[in-house]
Amino acid sequence: MQAMSIRITSLLLISLAVVSAFSPADHYLIDCGTTEPTVVDLDHRRFTQDVSSSVLSPKKSFALKNSSPDPSSSPIYHTARVFTKPSDYKFKINEKGMHLVRIHFLRFGFKNIGGTCHDQFHVSANGYVLLHNFSAPKGNPTIKDFLIWVDDAELVISFIPADTSSFAIVNAIEVISAPKDLIPDEHVTSDQNDRINIRHAYETMYRVNIGGVKVTPFNDSLWRNWVPDEDFLKSSKSDSKIHFDGRIQYRSGGASREVGPDNMYNSARIVSSLNNSIPNSNMTWVFPVQKDFSYLVRLHFCDIASISLGMIYFNVYLNGNLAYENLDLSTLTTYLLASPFYADFVVDPEKFSDFIRVDIGPSSLSRSHAVDGILNGLEIFKMDNSLGSLDGQLCVDQLEFKNRSNGQTSRLLSLSGAVCLLVIAFLVMRRKTEVKDSFGWSRVPVDVSEIDLKSNYSKV
Repeated sequence: MQAMSIRITSLLLISLAVVSAFSPADHYLIDCGTTEPTVVDLDHRRFTQDVSSSVLSPKKSFALKNSSPDPSSSPIYHTARVFTKPSDYKFKINEKGMHLVRIHFLRFGFKNIGGTCHDQFHVSANGYVLLHNFSAPKGNPTIKDFLIWVDDAELVISFIPADTSSFAIVNAIEVISAPKDLIPDEHVTSDQNDRINIRHAYETMYRVNIGGVKVTPFNDSLWRNWVPDEDFLKSSKSDSKIHFDGRIQYRSGGASREVGPDNMYNSARIVSSLNNSIPNSNMTWVFPVQKDFSYLVRLHFCDIASISLGMIYFNVYLNGNLAYENLDLSTLTTYLLASPFYADFVVDPEKFSDFIRVDIGPSSLSRSHAVDGILNGLEIFKMDNSLGSLDGQLCVDQLEFKNRSNGQTSRLLSLSGAVCLLVIAFLVMRRKTEVKDSFGWSRVPVDVSEIDLKSNYSKV
C-alpha cells in the first residue's frame, strides 16, 4: 500500500480519567407497555414501567403484551407500547453532556391496530433524526445504540408514525450519562489556538472483540455487546489469536474500563515473525457502511503479547491510507505492558466506496522474533450529517411536517426544506472554519495525561 502524504495536527486533551466504578448522573431504564412496577432483564438490571415513571407524554398510545413470548428472551421484549400519533418520552437531565441512548425493538404477532396496517415510523431526539422509515423486526430483538450530546434540561425522544396508516412501536428505552472520557466533546490544539468541536450524535454500527468471543452486557460496565471478528476478517497468512489471563493495567490518564472492558482487551489478533523474518502482509478487516455519512473509527490496543517493552512497532491503514506510522505501544502507555490505549479516526465516506477497511501490519521499525502488529478491539460510529440526521436526508422539521399534514406535504416540505438548507449552509461554513486543510481523515487525541499525548485526531 502506498502511504498518503498527510498533515496531522497534534491536539492536546486535558483528561482526568478515573478507574473507579462508574456511577452515571442520569440512569433511566424504561420497560415500555408493562403493567409490572419493575422488570428485571437477563443482565439483572431493573427496568421501570413507562406509565408510572412520568416520562411518557399523554398522547394516543396503548400497551401490548406478547401472548406467547420466547421463554429464553429478556422480559423487556414481552411487552411493547404502540403509538398511532406522534408521541414523546421526556427524560429530565441532571448532568448535561454525552448520553447513551439505547432503544429496543421486537415486533411480536398482533392484528392490525384500528385503521393502521403497518409499523413504519421515525425516531428523533432533541433535533437529531435517529431513525427514518424504520420498521421493528420480527423474530429477534434489535437494539439501536446511540450517543447523543444533550445541552438541554430534557432529552425528548419522539416516535412519529410515517403516515396515517402507520404506527410506531417500542419495547424498552435506556438513557444513561456517558463517562466523560468516552467521547470527548471538544479538543484543543497544542498551541491553544484552534478548537475542534465534535459534539455530534453517533450511532454504533460495529463493536467488535478482535480475536475473542462475544462479550455480553453483563460483562461490560456500560452494558454493551461486543461481537467476534470472524465475519469481518479477511484471510491473512501471518495472523493468530492470543488470549491473556493476567490483569489489564488500567492507568490514570489512559483508557478506563468504561472505554473498553477487560474481556475485550485480554484477547487480540497479532502479526508475528515467521521463520525469523518479518512478514510482508497485513491483518485486514472490512466493514460495509452507508455513503454520505462520516464515521468515527476507534481502534483499541493493549500489548498482551510482548515479553518485554519496546519490542512492538506497526502501521495502521484505513482504506489503504497510512493512518498511523510506527505505532509504539510502549511509549503511548508510559512503558506498561497489558495497558490499554485507543486511537480515534474520523473517516469521510466521500473519499471511498461503501466500506471501511482496516489494516494492521509491520512497519519499517518492526523486528524479527517479535510481535509486528496487534489489535484488540474496534468500534465504528456513524456521525450525524449536516441535517442533524443519522438516517436519511431529511431533518426533524420535515419529518414532523410530513406527519402533521397527513400526506399533503408539498408546501410544508418546501418551507422546512428551505429551513434545512439554511442550516446546511451554516454548518458547512462552520465546519470549513473548524477543519482546515483536510485530507479526508483526522486522528483524535484520546489516551493522554495532562501533559502527554493520548492520541491524535485524524481525518481519513
